[in-house]
This record gives sequence, structure tokens and C-alpha cells, in this order.
Amino acid sequence: MKIVMLGAPGAGKGTQAEMIAEKYGIPHISTGDIFRANIKNGTELGKKAKSYMDAGNLVPDELTVDLVIDRVAQPDCEKGYILDGFPRTIPQAEVFTEQLAKNNEKIDFAIDVEVPDENIIGRMGGRRACLNCGATYHIQYIPPKKEGICDVCGSELVLRNDDKPETVKNRLNVYHEATQPLIDFYKAQGALREVDGTQDMKDVFAAIVKILED
Repeated sequence: MKIVMLGAPGAGKGTQAEMIAEKYGIPHISTGDIFRANIKNGTELGKKAKSYMDAGNLVPDELTVDLVIDRVAQPDCEKGYILDGFPRTIPQAEVFTEQLAKNNEKIDFAIDVEVPDENIIGRMGGRRACLNCGATYHIQYIPPKKEGICDVCGSELVLRNDDKPETVKNRLNVYHEATQPLIDFYKAQGALREVDGTQDMKDVFAAIVKILED
């Protein structure tokens, strides 16, 4: 079961990917997590990725494609995987599809979590992150037990630069220009499935499970 999660930044696809991964016992591969780990560790890749992410722009293809291809070749991906945040562009999708085809593999489902832009701007403005351990919260939907403090490690929570309204608007513009064409790409492959991401989180998950098991 090889799944690609589609949807604008803040549509909730990462949360859904985690739930799917847990239910089916397959790895959730988020390029965002990979980038953030590199940023925290101060690697060269992390420094490059940070400059793009802080401005609300996409990290260039050459920094991502090889990394993801190597990741899905690992033993824990034998039963499948969920890609979250990749591919972001048609060139990425084409290269990735070609690499899979060499092993007689393909993406089984591309699930598009649909949420209007105005909903996303409101959602992401409420996000809070722990820069120490990586835990994430939302002041409305998943609040920490103590306001402004991480439940896991007790560090201060912050509004990340890439969650600020002006950056979110830029990220959404970039998404619509560069990433939305992937919907047509996977539709042409017969892999696209769409779900209403404005529903309750559990209802979105139930809709995705129905897609995967029908």
C-alpha cells in the first residue's frame, strides 16, 4: 500500500498520515520532519532548507528527490508507506514515478485532503511547536496541558515563522501554482481520491479508511 498525501499546507494531511500509518503498520514519511531534523542539527541541508521554509517557499527538487528515493528503499517500507509533503511538483512526481516503475512499483492511492484557503490560515495561526523535542500543538484543537509549555519536555512553545499568517498566504500561493497540478497528474494515473478536509478529524479518517479498503 503506497500512498501519497495531497493537500495544501495546514489541510491536516500530516495528522491523517500518522493515523493511517498506525492503523496499517507502515511508515509515515514526512519531508517536513526530515528538513526540521536537519535544521535542528545545523546540517548544510538544514541551513539551505531553512532559508526557503522561513520565506514560505518550497525546498528545491534536488534537495528532496534523492533523499526520498533512498528512504522508501529501506526495509521498513516493504509493506508500503505514506508520503507526506512529497512529491510537491510535477518534475518530482515524474522522477519518482520513473524510479518506482524500475522496480515494477507504483503509487496505489493519492489522497487529496481538500480545505479552503481561509480555513487553513485560521488553523495554522493557532499552531504551536516545541523547538526542543518537535512536539506540535494547536491552541484550539490540541492545546498543551499548560498554556505555552510543551507537555513532553516542558520547553516553551512558539509560533513558527512558517505558520504566521503572512507566510501561510505565501505558502498557499506557492502550493496552488506548483503543487496543485499533481492532482491532475495522479488523476491521469487513476490513483487520485478526494476527501473533505473540513470535517471532524475522525470523520476525515473514516472516509480515508473507506477509500483504502473498498
